[in-house]
Amino acid sequence: MQVLMILSQIWKSGANIYLDTDDRVAIKNQNLIPAEVMQAAEQNFQSIDAWFKSWKDASSEKITLMKMVHQICGWQHNEKLNNWLCAEENSLILFNDWMIALANNGWKDIYEDYRQFENDESNKLAKELYINAVTYAKKGAGA
Repeated sequence: MQVLMILSQIWKSGANIYLDTDDRVAIKNQNLIPAEVMQAAEQNFQSIDAWFKSWKDASSEKITLMKMVHQICGWQHNEKLNNWLCAEENSLILFNDWMIALANNGWKDIYEDYRQFENDESNKLAKELYINAVTYAKKGAGA
């Protein structure tokens, strides 16, 4: 089973799996995870650990984009990102353009890590998207 499929099922169950401050994979509300999903997670622990650690030194831009993908896929709800994309149609369109650029580069499966499909075009869109997100967040902070 793919790592992101396992993680998405854990998140959708109401539990949370994450990298803790000691760089160890941790789970909150493990009792909410269906037994077959927990078994798959245990069997794929090394891959799950590697996926989380691959994000450890990621930039704020990359983390924001990852959260956006998780939000749009329905894996992890992020109210601030949701509000922003609902409030700013141009940013939602830009997010769609970014996802299309990734798809044009071969990203066809949401359970496959999209980062391997990034290129100059998608990175340019991602940067613009992140700037829009930061601008929106700053407007909200000043209100």
